Amino acid sequence: MAKVFDVVVLGAGPGGYVAAIRASQLGKKVAIVEYDKLGGVCLNRGCIPTKALLKSAHSVHEVHDLKSLGINVEFKGLDAGVAVKRANTIAENMSKGISFLMKKNKIEVIQGKGIFKSAKSLEVTLNDGKKEELTFTNAIIATGAKYKTFPGLEHDGKRLIGAWEALKVDKLPKSIGIIGAGAIGVEFAYFWNAFGVEVSIFEMQKNLLPIEDTDSSLEIEKAYKKQGIKLHLGVEKISAKNNGNDVTFTVTENGKTLDHKFEMGLIAVGMTGNVEGFGLDKIGVQTEKGFIKVNNMFETSVKGIYAIGDVSGPPLLAHAASHEGVVAAEHLCGKHPHPMDKMNIPGCTYSQPQVASVGYTERALKEKGIEYKVGKAPFMANGKAIASNENHGFIKVLTGKHGELLGAHIVGTHATELIHEYVLFRTMEGIDEEIFATVHPHPTLGEFLGEAVLAAKGRALNL
Repeated sequence: MAKVFDVVVLGAGPGGYVAAIRASQLGKKVAIVEYDKLGGVCLNRGCIPTKALLKSAHSVHEVHDLKSLGINVEFKGLDAGVAVKRANTIAENMSKGISFLMKKNKIEVIQGKGIFKSAKSLEVTLNDGKKEELTFTNAIIATGAKYKTFPGLEHDGKRLIGAWEALKVDKLPKSIGIIGAGAIGVEFAYFWNAFGVEVSIFEMQKNLLPIEDTDSSLEIEKAYKKQGIKLHLGVEKISAKNNGNDVTFTVTENGKTLDHKFEMGLIAVGMTGNVEGFGLDKIGVQTEKGFIKVNNMFETSVKGIYAIGDVSGPPLLAHAASHEGVVAAEHLCGKHPHPMDKMNIPGCTYSQPQVASVGYTERALKEKGIEYKVGKAPFMANGKAIASNENHGFIKVLTGKHGELLGAHIVGTHATELIHEYVLFRTMEGIDEEIFATVHPHPTLGEFLGEAVLAAKGRALNL
Protein backbone atom coordinates (compact mmCIF):
# COMPACT_ATOMS: atom_id res chain seq x y z
CA MET A 1 0.00 0.00 0.00
CA ALA A 2 1.24 3.47 -0.88
CA LYS A 3 1.87 5.94 1.91
CA VAL A 4 -0.23 9.09 1.51
CA PHE A 5 1.05 12.59 2.26
CA ASP A 6 -0.02 16.15 1.62
CA VAL A 7 3.56 17.15 0.80
CA VAL A 8 6.62 15.14 -0.14
CA VAL A 9 9.98 16.90 -0.16
CA LEU A 10 12.77 15.40 -2.22
CA GLY A 11 16.07 16.36 -0.60
CA ALA A 12 16.88 17.31 3.00
CA GLY A 13 19.29 20.20 2.53
CA PRO A 14 18.76 23.71 3.94
CA GLY A 15 15.96 24.29 1.42
CA GLY A 16 14.25 20.93 1.75
CA TYR A 17 14.15 20.52 5.50
CA VAL A 18 13.02 24.13 6.05
CA ALA A 19 10.26 23.68 3.46
CA ALA A 20 9.16 20.49 5.21
CA ILE A 21 9.04 22.24 8.60
CA ARG A 22 7.03 25.20 7.27
CA ALA A 23 4.52 22.93 5.52
CA SER A 24 4.13 20.92 8.73
CA GLN A 25 3.63 24.11 10.75
CA LEU A 26 0.77 24.95 8.38
CA GLY A 27 -0.95 21.66 9.13
CA LYS A 28 0.22 19.44 6.28
CA LYS A 29 1.23 15.80 6.57
CA VAL A 30 4.81 15.82 5.31
CA ALA A 31 7.48 13.34 4.30
CA ILE A 32 11.04 14.10 3.33
CA VAL A 33 13.09 11.76 1.16
CA GLU A 34 16.88 11.75 1.51
CA TYR A 35 19.40 8.99 0.73
CA ASP A 36 22.33 10.72 2.44
CA LYS A 37 22.72 12.56 5.74
CA LEU A 38 20.13 15.16 6.70
CA GLY A 39 21.28 18.72 6.14
CA GLY A 40 22.46 18.30 2.57
CA VAL A 41 25.71 19.54 1.10
CA CYS A 42 25.64 22.78 3.10
CA LEU A 43 25.69 21.16 6.49
CA ASN A 44 27.70 18.03 5.67
CA ARG A 45 30.15 19.04 2.93
CA GLY A 46 29.81 22.80 2.52
CA CYS A 47 28.88 25.81 4.64
CA ILE A 48 29.34 24.42 8.13
CA PRO A 49 32.50 22.27 7.92
CA THR A 50 34.28 24.84 5.77
CA LYS A 51 33.56 27.54 8.34
CA ALA A 52 35.00 25.25 11.01
CA LEU A 53 38.20 25.00 8.95
CA LEU A 54 38.26 28.74 8.46
CA LYS A 55 37.99 29.25 12.23
CA SER A 56 41.24 27.29 12.48
CA ALA A 57 42.80 29.47 9.79
CA HIS A 58 41.63 32.65 11.49
CA SER A 59 43.10 31.45 14.77
CA VAL A 60 46.49 31.03 13.08
CA HIS A 61 46.39 34.70 12.06
CA GLU A 62 45.27 35.72 15.55
CA VAL A 63 48.16 33.87 17.18
CA HIS A 64 50.63 35.66 14.92
CA ASP A 65 49.07 38.99 15.97
CA LEU A 66 49.14 38.32 19.71
CA LYS A 67 52.64 39.74 20.24
CA SER A 68 51.47 43.17 19.09
CA LEU A 69 48.76 42.97 21.77
CA GLY A 70 51.32 42.33 24.51
CA ILE A 71 50.77 38.57 24.63
CA ASN A 72 53.84 36.39 24.12
CA VAL A 73 53.06 32.80 23.18
CA GLU A 74 55.08 29.96 21.75
CA PHE A 75 53.80 28.74 18.37
CA LYS A 76 54.59 25.03 18.24
CA GLY A 77 53.00 24.04 14.95
CA LEU A 78 49.89 23.15 12.99
CA ASP A 79 47.87 19.94 12.70
CA ALA A 80 45.48 19.98 9.76
CA GLY A 81 44.25 16.52 10.71
CA VAL A 82 42.80 17.86 13.95
CA ALA A 83 41.17 20.80 12.14
CA VAL A 84 39.59 18.54 9.50
CA LYS A 85 38.38 16.02 12.09
CA ARG A 86 36.81 18.82 14.13
CA ALA A 87 35.05 20.20 11.04
CA ASN A 88 33.54 16.84 10.14
CA THR A 89 32.51 16.10 13.73
CA ILE A 90 30.65 19.41 13.89
CA ALA A 91 28.81 18.53 10.67
CA GLU A 92 27.83 15.09 12.00
CA ASN A 93 26.47 16.55 15.23
CA MET A 94 24.47 19.22 13.43
CA SER A 95 22.97 16.60 11.11
CA LYS A 96 21.63 14.89 14.23
CA GLY A 97 20.05 18.23 15.13
CA ILE A 98 18.13 18.19 11.84
CA SER A 99 16.85 14.72 12.71
CA PHE A 100 15.54 16.13 15.99
CA LEU A 101 13.76 18.94 14.11
CA MET A 102 12.07 16.38 11.84
CA LYS A 103 10.74 14.45 14.85
CA LYS A 104 9.70 17.65 16.60
CA ASN A 105 7.66 18.72 13.58
CA LYS A 106 6.20 15.23 12.95
CA ILE A 107 7.85 14.91 9.54
CA GLU A 108 8.42 11.37 8.34
CA VAL A 109 12.00 10.86 7.13
CA ILE A 110 12.37 8.26 4.40
CA GLN A 111 15.98 7.23 3.75
CA GLY A 112 16.36 6.36 0.10
CA LYS A 113 16.37 7.61 -3.49
CA GLY A 114 13.09 8.78 -4.96
CA ILE A 115 11.94 8.80 -8.58
CA PHE A 116 8.70 10.30 -9.86
CA LYS A 117 6.30 7.74 -11.31
CA SER A 118 3.67 10.42 -11.94
CA ALA A 119 2.95 14.00 -10.95
CA LYS A 120 1.30 12.63 -7.80
CA SER A 121 3.48 9.66 -6.85
CA LEU A 122 7.06 8.81 -6.03
CA GLU A 123 8.80 5.45 -5.84
CA VAL A 124 11.56 5.34 -3.26
CA THR A 125 14.31 2.74 -3.29
CA LEU A 126 15.17 2.60 0.37
CA ASN A 127 18.78 2.41 1.51
CA ASP A 128 18.18 -1.21 2.55
CA GLY A 129 17.11 -2.08 -1.03
CA LYS A 130 13.37 -2.29 -0.43
CA LYS A 131 10.92 -0.12 -2.38
CA GLU A 132 8.17 2.11 -1.11
CA GLU A 133 5.51 4.11 -2.95
CA LEU A 134 4.45 7.57 -1.81
CA THR A 135 1.47 9.53 -3.11
CA PHE A 136 1.05 13.23 -2.48
CA THR A 137 -0.91 16.36 -3.28
CA ASN A 138 2.20 18.51 -3.66
CA ALA A 139 5.92 17.85 -4.03
CA ILE A 140 8.92 20.08 -3.44
CA ILE A 141 12.12 19.23 -5.29
CA ALA A 142 15.22 20.26 -3.34
CA THR A 143 17.91 18.04 -4.84
CA GLY A 144 20.71 20.61 -4.83
CA ALA A 145 23.61 20.83 -7.24
CA LYS A 146 26.82 19.09 -8.27
CA TYR A 147 30.20 20.11 -9.62
CA LYS A 148 30.28 21.72 -13.03
CA THR A 149 32.99 20.39 -15.33
CA PHE A 150 34.49 21.48 -18.63
CA PRO A 151 36.83 19.69 -21.04
CA GLY A 152 40.25 19.66 -19.42
CA LEU A 153 38.78 20.54 -16.01
CA GLU A 154 37.45 17.21 -14.74
CA HIS A 155 37.57 16.13 -11.11
CA ASP A 156 39.06 12.70 -10.41
CA GLY A 157 38.61 12.85 -6.63
CA LYS A 158 42.28 12.03 -6.03
CA ARG A 159 44.67 14.82 -7.00
CA LEU A 160 42.16 16.91 -8.95
CA ILE A 161 39.51 17.47 -6.34
CA GLY A 162 36.37 19.51 -5.73
CA ALA A 163 35.25 21.24 -2.55
CA TRP A 164 33.67 18.12 -1.07
CA GLU A 165 36.88 16.08 -1.36
CA ALA A 166 38.88 19.08 -0.13
CA LEU A 167 37.13 18.81 3.24
CA LYS A 168 38.60 15.34 3.71
CA VAL A 169 42.22 16.26 2.97
CA ASP A 170 43.81 15.87 6.42
CA LYS A 171 47.41 15.48 5.22
CA LEU A 172 48.01 18.71 3.37
CA PRO A 173 50.21 18.86 0.27
CA LYS A 174 53.17 21.20 0.03
CA SER A 175 51.55 23.01 -2.89
CA ILE A 176 48.12 23.31 -4.42
CA GLY A 177 46.70 25.09 -7.44
CA ILE A 178 43.13 26.37 -7.38
CA ILE A 179 41.11 26.94 -10.54
CA GLY A 180 38.27 29.36 -9.89
CA ALA A 181 38.29 32.48 -7.71
CA GLY A 182 34.73 32.42 -6.47
CA ALA A 183 33.84 31.90 -2.81
CA ILE A 184 34.91 28.23 -2.74
CA GLY A 185 38.33 28.80 -4.27
CA VAL A 186 39.02 31.91 -2.19
CA GLU A 187 37.95 30.29 1.10
CA PHE A 188 40.02 27.13 0.67
CA ALA A 189 42.99 29.25 -0.40
CA TYR A 190 42.75 31.08 2.94
CA PHE A 191 42.69 27.85 5.00
CA TRP A 192 45.47 26.08 3.15
CA ASN A 193 47.71 29.13 3.09
CA ALA A 194 47.27 29.64 6.84
CA PHE A 195 48.35 26.02 7.38
CA GLY A 196 51.54 26.45 5.38
CA VAL A 197 50.58 25.23 1.90
CA GLU A 198 51.94 27.10 -1.12
CA VAL A 199 48.73 28.27 -2.84
CA SER A 200 48.18 29.64 -6.34
CA ILE A 201 44.80 30.78 -7.66
CA PHE A 202 43.93 30.84 -11.37
CA GLU A 203 40.89 32.75 -12.66
CA MET A 204 39.75 33.67 -16.17
CA GLN A 205 38.02 36.83 -14.94
CA LYS A 206 40.29 39.74 -14.09
CA ASN A 207 39.53 39.75 -10.34
CA LEU A 208 39.12 37.50 -7.34
CA LEU A 209 35.43 37.15 -6.41
CA PRO A 210 34.43 38.47 -9.85
CA ILE A 211 30.72 38.83 -9.02
CA GLU A 212 31.50 41.21 -6.14
CA ASP A 213 32.01 44.95 -6.38
CA THR A 214 35.41 45.69 -7.93
CA ASP A 215 36.57 47.61 -4.84
CA SER A 216 35.86 44.54 -2.70
CA SER A 217 37.77 42.29 -5.11
CA LEU A 218 40.78 44.60 -5.14
CA GLU A 219 40.85 44.70 -1.33
CA ILE A 220 40.89 40.90 -1.13
CA GLU A 221 43.57 40.68 -3.80
CA LYS A 222 45.75 43.05 -1.78
CA ALA A 223 45.23 40.97 1.38
CA TYR A 224 45.91 37.66 -0.36
CA LYS A 225 49.11 38.89 -1.96
CA LYS A 226 50.26 40.04 1.48
CA GLN A 227 49.48 36.56 2.84
CA GLY A 228 51.70 35.03 0.15
CA ILE A 229 48.99 33.57 -2.10
CA LYS A 230 49.97 33.73 -5.77
CA LEU A 231 47.31 35.15 -8.07
CA HIS A 232 46.94 34.47 -11.81
CA LEU A 233 43.99 36.59 -12.91
CA GLY A 234 42.58 37.13 -16.39
CA VAL A 235 44.08 33.92 -17.78
CA GLU A 236 42.96 33.14 -21.32
CA LYS A 237 42.92 29.34 -21.11
CA ILE A 238 43.56 26.64 -18.53
CA SER A 239 43.48 22.85 -18.25
CA ALA A 240 44.49 20.40 -15.54
CA LYS A 241 46.04 16.93 -15.68
CA ASN A 242 46.73 14.35 -12.99
CA ASN A 243 50.22 12.94 -13.57
CA GLY A 244 50.00 10.36 -10.80
CA ASN A 245 52.42 11.94 -8.34
CA ASP A 246 51.48 15.55 -9.07
CA VAL A 247 49.24 17.67 -11.29
CA THR A 248 49.98 20.02 -14.16
CA PHE A 249 48.02 23.16 -14.93
CA THR A 250 48.58 24.28 -18.51
CA VAL A 251 47.85 27.98 -18.52
CA THR A 252 47.74 30.59 -21.27
CA GLU A 253 48.41 33.95 -19.66
CA ASN A 254 49.35 37.21 -21.38
CA GLY A 255 49.61 35.34 -24.66
CA LYS A 256 52.11 32.77 -23.34
CA THR A 257 51.38 29.14 -22.45
CA LEU A 258 53.20 27.70 -19.44
CA ASP A 259 52.92 24.58 -17.28
CA HIS A 260 52.55 24.92 -13.50
CA LYS A 261 53.07 21.84 -11.29
CA PHE A 262 51.43 21.25 -7.91
CA GLU A 263 50.97 18.28 -5.61
CA MET A 264 47.20 18.74 -5.83
CA GLY A 265 44.61 20.81 -7.67
CA LEU A 266 41.21 22.15 -6.61
CA ILE A 267 38.72 22.72 -9.43
CA ALA A 268 36.06 25.20 -8.34
CA VAL A 269 34.46 26.45 -11.55
CA GLY A 270 30.82 26.44 -10.54
CA MET A 271 27.86 24.13 -9.99
CA THR A 272 24.93 22.81 -11.98
CA GLY A 273 21.59 21.52 -10.73
CA ASN A 274 20.87 17.88 -9.88
CA VAL A 275 18.10 17.47 -12.45
CA GLU A 276 18.75 13.92 -13.65
CA GLY A 277 17.89 10.49 -12.38
CA PHE A 278 14.60 11.07 -10.58
CA GLY A 279 12.03 11.22 -13.37
CA LEU A 280 11.57 14.87 -14.26
CA ASP A 281 11.22 14.03 -17.94
CA LYS A 282 8.54 11.48 -17.14
CA ILE A 283 6.26 14.04 -15.49
CA GLY A 284 7.05 16.97 -17.78
CA VAL A 285 9.00 19.27 -15.45
CA GLN A 286 10.91 21.71 -17.66
CA THR A 287 14.59 22.47 -17.20
CA GLU A 288 16.80 25.17 -18.67
CA LYS A 289 20.61 25.47 -18.67
CA GLY A 290 20.98 22.75 -16.07
CA PHE A 291 18.33 24.01 -13.64
CA ILE A 292 14.57 23.53 -13.13
CA LYS A 293 12.43 26.38 -14.44
CA VAL A 294 10.19 27.92 -11.77
CA ASN A 295 7.88 30.91 -11.38
CA ASN A 296 8.12 33.52 -8.64
CA MET A 297 6.46 31.12 -6.17
CA PHE A 298 8.93 28.35 -7.16
CA GLU A 299 6.27 26.25 -8.84
CA THR A 300 7.53 24.28 -11.84
CA SER A 301 5.85 23.79 -15.20
CA VAL A 302 3.82 21.02 -13.55
CA LYS A 303 1.12 22.36 -11.24
CA GLY A 304 1.59 21.26 -7.65
CA ILE A 305 5.29 20.49 -8.02
CA TYR A 306 7.79 23.04 -6.75
CA ALA A 307 11.58 23.33 -6.97
CA ILE A 308 13.74 25.28 -4.55
CA GLY A 309 17.38 25.88 -3.75
CA ASP A 310 20.33 25.19 -6.02
CA VAL A 311 18.34 22.96 -8.37
CA SER A 312 16.11 25.94 -9.28
CA GLY A 313 19.02 28.17 -10.29
CA PRO A 314 21.17 31.03 -9.01
CA PRO A 315 22.00 32.33 -6.54
CA LEU A 316 23.25 28.99 -5.21
CA LEU A 317 23.20 29.94 -1.55
CA ALA A 318 21.93 28.05 1.46
CA HIS A 319 20.07 31.02 2.94
CA ALA A 320 18.36 31.61 -0.40
CA ALA A 321 17.29 27.95 -0.49
CA SER A 322 15.81 28.13 2.99
CA HIS A 323 13.76 31.21 2.20
CA GLU A 324 12.62 29.73 -1.10
CA GLY A 325 11.47 26.68 0.88
CA VAL A 326 9.31 28.91 3.07
CA VAL A 327 7.80 30.69 0.04
CA ALA A 328 7.01 27.40 -1.73
CA ALA A 329 5.52 25.77 1.37
CA GLU A 330 3.32 28.77 2.13
CA HIS A 331 2.14 29.03 -1.47
CA LEU A 332 1.15 25.38 -1.77
CA CYS A 333 -0.71 25.78 1.54
CA GLY A 334 -2.85 28.54 0.05
CA LYS A 335 -1.02 31.45 1.64
CA HIS A 336 0.11 34.52 -0.29
CA PRO A 337 3.81 34.99 0.44
CA HIS A 338 5.75 37.88 -1.04
CA PRO A 339 7.82 36.91 -4.08
CA MET A 340 11.53 36.83 -3.31
CA ASP A 341 13.60 39.76 -4.52
CA LYS A 342 16.87 38.14 -5.53
CA MET A 343 18.59 41.52 -5.36
CA ASN A 344 17.99 41.41 -1.60
CA ILE A 345 19.80 38.09 -1.10
CA PRO A 346 23.14 38.82 0.57
CA GLY A 347 26.34 37.21 -0.63
CA CYS A 348 29.02 36.22 1.89
CA THR A 349 32.60 35.01 1.48
CA TYR A 350 34.48 33.89 4.58
CA SER A 351 37.94 34.90 3.50
CA GLN A 352 40.31 37.03 5.56
CA PRO A 353 39.09 39.72 5.52
CA GLN A 354 35.49 38.64 4.91
CA VAL A 355 33.36 39.99 2.07
CA ALA A 356 29.61 40.61 2.20
CA SER A 357 27.26 42.39 -0.16
CA VAL A 358 23.66 43.03 -1.10
CA GLY A 359 22.09 44.77 -4.08
CA TYR A 360 23.90 46.26 -7.04
CA THR A 361 27.62 46.59 -7.61
CA GLU A 362 28.91 49.94 -8.81
CA ARG A 363 29.82 48.23 -12.06
CA ALA A 364 26.22 47.10 -12.61
CA LEU A 365 24.81 50.57 -11.90
CA LYS A 366 27.12 52.10 -14.50
CA GLU A 367 26.08 49.48 -17.06
CA LYS A 368 22.40 50.16 -16.39
CA GLY A 369 22.83 53.93 -16.42
CA ILE A 370 21.35 54.30 -12.94
CA GLU A 371 22.22 57.50 -11.08
CA TYR A 372 23.95 56.87 -7.76
CA LYS A 373 26.19 58.28 -5.03
CA VAL A 374 29.03 56.49 -3.25
CA GLY A 375 29.69 56.53 0.48
CA LYS A 376 32.76 54.76 1.81
CA ALA A 377 33.90 54.32 5.42
CA PRO A 378 37.29 52.59 5.86
CA PHE A 379 37.76 50.60 9.06
CA MET A 380 41.17 52.22 9.55
CA ALA A 381 39.20 55.26 10.77
CA ASN A 382 37.00 53.24 13.15
CA GLY A 383 38.02 53.31 16.81
CA LYS A 384 36.72 49.84 17.67
CA ALA A 385 38.40 48.33 14.59
CA ILE A 386 41.74 49.92 15.50
CA ALA A 387 41.48 48.89 19.16
CA SER A 388 40.57 45.32 18.14
CA ASN A 389 43.38 45.07 15.58
CA GLU A 390 40.72 44.53 12.88
CA ASN A 391 41.13 47.70 10.83
CA HIS A 392 41.36 46.14 7.37
CA GLY A 393 38.65 46.83 4.79
CA PHE A 394 35.72 49.20 4.49
CA ILE A 395 31.98 49.70 4.23
CA LYS A 396 30.77 51.02 0.88
CA VAL A 397 27.22 52.04 0.02
CA LEU A 398 25.60 53.05 -3.25
CA THR A 399 22.56 55.26 -2.77
CA GLY A 400 19.98 56.46 -5.31
CA LYS A 401 18.61 59.91 -6.00
CA HIS A 402 15.83 59.44 -3.44
CA GLY A 403 18.19 58.19 -0.75
CA GLU A 404 17.36 54.53 -1.36
CA LEU A 405 20.07 51.91 -0.83
CA LEU A 406 20.98 50.51 -4.25
CA GLY A 407 23.84 48.38 -3.03
CA ALA A 408 26.12 47.76 -0.06
CA HIS A 409 29.56 46.16 0.09
CA ILE A 410 31.53 45.33 3.22
CA VAL A 411 35.08 44.02 3.48
CA GLY A 412 36.36 43.31 6.98
CA THR A 413 36.77 40.75 9.75
CA HIS A 414 33.04 40.73 10.62
CA ALA A 415 31.58 41.69 7.25
CA THR A 416 29.20 38.71 7.08
CA GLU A 417 27.65 39.71 10.42
CA LEU A 418 27.39 43.42 9.59
CA ILE A 419 25.52 43.04 6.27
CA HIS A 420 22.22 42.17 7.99
CA GLU A 421 21.25 45.78 8.70
CA TYR A 422 21.55 46.73 5.06
CA VAL A 423 19.56 43.66 3.93
CA LEU A 424 16.73 44.61 6.28
CA PHE A 425 16.99 48.25 5.18
CA ARG A 426 16.57 47.29 1.52
CA THR A 427 13.75 44.86 2.30
CA MET A 428 11.87 47.62 4.15
CA GLU A 429 12.54 50.02 1.26
CA GLY A 430 14.12 52.55 3.58
CA ILE A 431 15.79 55.82 2.65
CA ASP A 432 18.98 57.36 3.99
CA GLU A 433 17.16 59.71 6.40
CA GLU A 434 16.01 56.65 8.36
CA ILE A 435 19.60 55.47 8.75
CA PHE A 436 20.53 59.00 9.88
CA ALA A 437 17.82 58.79 12.54
CA THR A 438 19.10 55.43 13.80
CA VAL A 439 21.45 55.61 16.80
CA HIS A 440 24.33 53.15 16.28
CA PRO A 441 26.21 52.13 19.46
CA HIS A 442 29.78 53.33 20.00
CA PRO A 443 32.41 52.02 19.87
CA THR A 444 31.44 49.35 17.33
CA LEU A 445 32.33 48.35 13.81
CA GLY A 446 28.62 48.65 13.04
CA GLU A 447 28.48 52.39 13.69
CA PHE A 448 30.21 52.77 10.33
CA LEU A 449 27.10 51.33 8.67
CA GLY A 450 25.55 54.70 9.35
CA GLU A 451 28.76 56.61 8.66
CA ALA A 452 29.01 55.20 5.13
CA VAL A 453 25.47 56.37 4.33
CA LEU A 454 26.30 59.78 5.78
CA ALA A 455 29.37 59.87 3.53
CA ALA A 456 27.19 59.27 0.46
CA LYS A 457 25.24 62.40 1.39
CA GLY A 458 28.38 64.43 2.07
CA ARG A 459 27.59 64.43 5.80
CA ALA A 460 30.31 62.14 7.21
CA LEU A 461 31.16 63.04 10.80
CA ASN A 462 34.19 60.83 11.46
CA LEU A 463 35.95 60.69 8.08
